[in-house]
Amino acid sequence: MSNEVLWLIIGMGLVTYLPRVAPFLLFKGKELPIFVQSVLKNVPYATLGALIFPGVLLIGESIWYGLLGAAIAFIVAYIGANVVFVVLSAIIVLSGYSLFIS
Repeated sequence: MSNEVLWLIIGMGLVTYLPRVAPFLLFKGKELPIFVQSVLKNVPYATLGALIFPGVLLIGESIWYGLLGAAIAFIVAYIGANVVFVVLSAIIVLSGYSLFIS
């Protein structure tokens, strides 16, 4: 491995590591306002939705396949099931649907 590649890997590691560790160092011992805390608690859900939704519309040959899977996952999640069960239920329903249609 050449020195250029090694320095490139080290630089990329620093660029991704520093933004992750900076909040821990800057806000150590400080408490954020309640509004900021409530907004930050919803960031993972918004990010997950933004990552999954395009895939729901583009899966397979039919849009109904993705919408069915999303609907099942939404219903099971709304009931309050564990995330693993939500994913497994969508997989099971879509597997049965693909066997029934084929």
